[in-house]
Amino acid sequence: MNIKRSEALYRKACTLMPGGVNSPVRAFRSVGRTPLFIRSAKGDRLLDEDGNEWIDYVCSWGPGILGHAHPEVVEKVQKAVADGLTFGAPTQKEVRLAGLIRSCMPSMEKLRLVNSGTEAVMSAVRAARGYTGRDKIVKFKGCYHGHSDGLLVKAGSGAMTGGVPDSAGVPVSYTEHTLVASYNDRQSVTDIFRDFGDQIACLIVEPAAANMGVVLPEEGFLEFLRKITEQYGSLLLFDEVITGFRLGLGGAQEYYGVRPDLTTLGKIVGGGMPLAVYGGRQEIMDCVAPVGSVYQAGTLSGNPVATTAGIATLSVLMEHPEIYREIGEKAAFLAEAFRECEGIRVNQIGSLLGAFFTDRPVRDYESAALSDAEAYTAYFGHMLEHGIYVAPSRFEAMFVSAAHSQEDLEKTAACIRCFHREETEK
Repeated sequence: MNIKRSEALYRKACTLMPGGVNSPVRAFRSVGRTPLFIRSAKGDRLLDEDGNEWIDYVCSWGPGILGHAHPEVVEKVQKAVADGLTFGAPTQKEVRLAGLIRSCMPSMEKLRLVNSGTEAVMSAVRAARGYTGRDKIVKFKGCYHGHSDGLLVKAGSGAMTGGVPDSAGVPVSYTEHTLVASYNDRQSVTDIFRDFGDQIACLIVEPAAANMGVVLPEEGFLEFLRKITEQYGSLLLFDEVITGFRLGLGGAQEYYGVRPDLTTLGKIVGGGMPLAVYGGRQEIMDCVAPVGSVYQAGTLSGNPVATTAGIATLSVLMEHPEIYREIGEKAAFLAEAFRECEGIRVNQIGSLLGAFFTDRPVRDYESAALSDAEAYTAYFGHMLEHGIYVAPSRFEAMFVSAAHSQEDLEKTAACIRCFHREETEK
């Protein structure tokens, strides 16, 4: 495998950017390799700067549900670019995208377009505090909600991979109102609300956690969260940056039948462009400026090119809802290959997969953290050397897209079995 061009680019990048990257997990540090510099992508394939081609299961960490460079999306984005990159003024595309989102997720009675999942969550939490007049929030260990200061406490995703769940540079005063519970542990939530219930503005949760691998809510857990937040007058905030429009048009809230007060969306909703959303009940969102006193703004919010990509992507999904059944079946095919391997646990929901190198079920942060890091590193290297690109972190999801062919799925499944066979024979 020739990666000389990537190696040269990485050396240069390290002189210009911290760690040579613009997001930590891209550095490949946890898997002990040089990051690949990608030149282009099409369908389910990536092409790197050295001319290597990869079957891609990262899918830009989720947005690529249709595959890379989907022709309908690209055509509409190219036209939008010709009409102007940014106006700093309202457009009809913002209205159309908002309408599409609300039609799929009725809990989002009003919503605001922003530029990233971090911004969406930060703004939603602020709205919850403004609406309730309370300061404290509850989150779960291993759930990642972006890199805003108050939520970098026992976080997942890249923070978990680096072994530093709490970030330096965050004042204690920013996190003293963040209370941390254990995912799937009702008692830990009950104890927090018993002690601080009248001070809690909202509880934020990934309804299906995808930032400590893929960890699924146990039966009744989300319903329990809905009930206890109502009991104490707190808001329930679903972070659907990953699950939104990936588990179905109605996201995890439709999948599980639990209606939150607030929702954040990202990834797919922007069709691969920088765009995210927060929204919820009208009376909560009417606290946001210019109607209310909760301030939030953004020069590039509702960008016309990003909204075009979002509209195009959601339109394809709405016109072809069978995509969800198809990608779920593809993910199940890969999950079965993992299940055939002793010492590997796999969690799957829809087109999301999480493979853990452990003998025990993975249901929370603690059990996810016990998965074997060295085994994952060996697995990552094996897959990469066979032309398959998976997440360079054991705490990230594996994404399946509409573009993955049966031939590529069979090759991937064969590589999974081959890796297990070779490791067993050592």
